[in-house]
Amino acid sequence: MAPADDPVTEDSARPSRNDFIRQIIRRDVAEGKHGGRVVTRFPPEPNGYLHIGHAKSIVLNFGIAREFEGARCHLRFDDTNPLTEDRKYVEAIQEDVRWLGYDWGEHLYFASDYFERMYDLAVGLIRDGLAYVDGQSEEEIRAGRGTVTEAGVAGPDRDRPPEESLDLFRRMRDGEFADGAYVLRARIDMSLPNMLMRDPVLYRILNAEHYRSGDRWCVYPLYDYAHSLEDAFEGVTHSLCTLEFENNRELYDWVVENTGVEHRPRQYEFARLNLDYTVMSKRKLLRLVQAGHVDGWDDPRMPTVAGLRRRGVTPEAIRTFCEMVGVARADARVELAKLEYTVRDDLNRKAPRVMAVLRPLRVVLTNWPEGKVDELEAPYFPRDVPLEGSRTVPFSGELFIDREDFAEDPPSGFRRLVPQGEVRLRYGYIIRCEEVVKDEAGEVEELRCSVDLESRGGTAPDGRKVKGTIQWLSAAQALPCEVRLYDRLFSVPDPDAAAAEAADVEDGAAEVADFLNPESLTVVEGALVEPSVAGDPEDTRYQFERVGYFWRDPGSRADGRLVFNRIETLRDSWGKEKQKQDTDSSKRSEAKRSNEEDASRKASAGSHPAPTPGVRARISELEDTFGIGSVEAEILARDPAVAAYFRAAVAAWPSPESVDAPPAHAVPLANWIIHELPPVQGDRALADLPMGPEELAGLVALVEEGAVSSTGGGEALAVLAREGGEPRAVVERLDLAQVSDPDALLPLVREVLAAHPGEVAAYRGGKRALVGFFMGQVMRGSGGKADPELARELLQRELG
Repeated sequence: MAPADDPVTEDSARPSRNDFIRQIIRRDVAEGKHGGRVVTRFPPEPNGYLHIGHAKSIVLNFGIAREFEGARCHLRFDDTNPLTEDRKYVEAIQEDVRWLGYDWGEHLYFASDYFERMYDLAVGLIRDGLAYVDGQSEEEIRAGRGTVTEAGVAGPDRDRPPEESLDLFRRMRDGEFADGAYVLRARIDMSLPNMLMRDPVLYRILNAEHYRSGDRWCVYPLYDYAHSLEDAFEGVTHSLCTLEFENNRELYDWVVENTGVEHRPRQYEFARLNLDYTVMSKRKLLRLVQAGHVDGWDDPRMPTVAGLRRRGVTPEAIRTFCEMVGVARADARVELAKLEYTVRDDLNRKAPRVMAVLRPLRVVLTNWPEGKVDELEAPYFPRDVPLEGSRTVPFSGELFIDREDFAEDPPSGFRRLVPQGEVRLRYGYIIRCEEVVKDEAGEVEELRCSVDLESRGGTAPDGRKVKGTIQWLSAAQALPCEVRLYDRLFSVPDPDAAAAEAADVEDGAAEVADFLNPESLTVVEGALVEPSVAGDPEDTRYQFERVGYFWRDPGSRADGRLVFNRIETLRDSWGKEKQKQDTDSSKRSEAKRSNEEDASRKASAGSHPAPTPGVRARISELEDTFGIGSVEAEILARDPAVAAYFRAAVAAWPSPESVDAPPAHAVPLANWIIHELPPVQGDRALADLPMGPEELAGLVALVEEGAVSSTGGGEALAVLAREGGEPRAVVERLDLAQVSDPDALLPLVREVLAAHPGEVAAYRGGKRALVGFFMGQVMRGSGGKADPELARELLQRELG
C-alpha cells in the first residue's frame, strides 16, 4: 500500500550538485591530485546524538563518495575526550547514518585506535624542539596568549629543554600527575595574528577511563592535533568541515607538515546548517534532556536525527532537504518552513489517506435502517498521486464527526455542519442536522441527523449542491487511539540569539530553555481512526484527511496501543497563526512599528518572527499573480530584491505565455531562485552577479524544454554566476546538452544491463527498486546528460 523508505544507492541518490566543494574535487581529479583519489570522512564525536546539522555533513560527505568513481567515505569517531563520550552514542550514530541511507563498509575508524601513533609523533615534535611541556594553569595560558591587537607572552616553560619535556610527557602518560598539572603545547610563534597558532595545547592530562581503551591512557590529544593526523593516517583527500574551523586550518596544516606524516590531506570549510526554531549544539540539547524539558534524545520535538525518525520523517525527506539547502561558503539561517515543506512534499507523494476524528462528536442518523452497515469504497491516494489502492470504510447509523466540523453559531464562510444545514460525508452520504442534544452544562453531546439514502457516494439525486465535506467514522468500528500533536520546540526563530540578548539584560541568567514553546506537544486522548489501519505495517505513514500527516509512535508499538505522532501539518499553520498574532499586535502598538524597516530589524533580532505587513502584501501578490505556493512566496517575498528578481525573470521568459492565467514557468523559476541560485550566489548581492534574471530565465527554459538536464543546468548556472554569458552558449561550451535521442541512448542502456547480470536477475525476480540502480549507472555513463524519463522508459522496456 504505502511505499517503504527509499534506500539510497547510486541509483536513487539525487543527481550530482555543482557546489564549490564539488567543483574543487572535479578540478583535483582532473589534475590527478592525490592520484585521482577522492576520500572523504564523517567524523562525529560520540558525546551525544546527531542532529540535522550533522545530517547535512553526512549527505555531503557520503554523497560525494557516491558521485565520484572509486571514491569512498569513512565513518570515524573522534573519541579523544573520555569525560563525555560513551559507547551508546557510537551505536546511536551508526544507526542514524545507516537510517539516512549510507554505509561506510569496511571503513570504520576511531581516534582511539591511533593513540599510540599520535603519542609517538608528539614525542618527535618535542625532540625537534617543536613542542614543550607547560606547567601553567589554564587561566595563565589563556592570559599569556594576548589579544587580537597584542602579541602573546612566552611562558616560563617555553624554553624547557627537550629532554626535560620528554621525561615529563612520559610521566604524564604514566599517570604521575593530577589533571591540569601539565599540558603539552606546540612551540610555534606567540606573535602570530591567528591567536590559535600561539603555542596551542596538543595534549592534556585526564585521569579518566575511556570507553574503549579503559585506563590505559592518562593523556589525551586535543581535537586540532588528533583530527589532522587521523585524516593523514586514513588517506583522506578532502577534509570537509564547517566554517567555525576556518581558523583551525592553519594549525591543521602545521601538524601535518611538522609531524612528517606521508599523506597530506587538505581541509575545506563550508557553511554549517543554522535552522530556525532549533539549536545546533549537542551540549545545549543534552541540557534539555537532562533537565527533563524533552523526553530523551529521540523526543519527536528534538532536531536530532533520532527525534526526526521517531516523529515519522523519512530519510528521503531529510536527504532532499539537505540537498535543497546546498553547500555554500557564507553562513546563513535557513527557515524551518523549508524543512517542513520538504517533509510535506515527500509524504504527499507516498502517504495513504485515511480518516480520523481527533475530538469526536456523536451523530445519530434517525432514518438509517437499524443494524445496517454499508461498506464504502475509498481510495488511498488522490488523483494527482501516481499510486493506487483502496479500502472499505464501514458506514452505520451511529457516527462520529470532529467537533470542529459543527457550529451552532457559525462564523462567516463556515461550510461544515450547522443546525438545519446539510453536509457531505467523505465517500459517503449527505446528512442534515435536525436536532442538537446538549448535556446539563449546555455542551453539545450529540447531533441527530437525517441522511439522504439516495446520495450514496456524496451526490444528491435531485442535483442540489452541498458545499461542505467532512470526515467521519462509524461508531462501532472506529479504533480508539492517542494522538500527539508536535509543534516547533522553540517559540523564537533564533533561541541562541534570544538567550544571549536576554542574558545581557538579566545578568547572564537566560538560557535557550527559557524560550521553549509551551505548546510544542499537545496530547489528544480519546481520538478515533478508521479500522483499516489495523492491518497495515506499523511503519506506515498516513495522511489523516484534513488533519495532517501521522504515523504510529515506535515507542508505543510493544504494548499494542495505538499512538500516532503528527509528523507535519498539511500546511504552514504556524506561519498563519503568527500572521494573525502580528496583526493583533500591530493594532495594539502601531506607534512602535511605524514602518516596515523597523519591523524587519526586529524580525532579524528574533523579536518579531512573523512577516511584516509589507512582506505579507508581497506574498499575496506573488501567490495571486504567479500561482506559486505560500511557502515559496514567503521565501521570495522576505527580500524585496529577490522578489523583484523573480518578477523580472518571469517577464524575461523566452516564450511568453498568455497573461490571462498565472504563467506556468513561474513555479520552476521560483524553485531555481530559492534552491539553486543561493549556493552559487554566495554572499554577493543579486545585482553584483555577472548574470541577470534574463539569463536565469533562459537557462531554466532550456531545462524545462529538455535541452539540458537539471544537473547540467546546475553546472551551467555556476558558470553563469561566475563568468556571465548567454545560457545556450554556456551549455554548448560545456557540452551539457541532454541526450534525448532513443537511438543514441539505447546502446548505453544495453551496456549497463549487460554489465550487471546479477542485478538484472534480481529485478526480474521482483526487486523493482533496482530500477534506480540502473538509472544511476546510465546517468553516470552519460555524464549526467541522459534524459531521465527516456532512460527510465528504455530501461523498463529492456528489463521487460
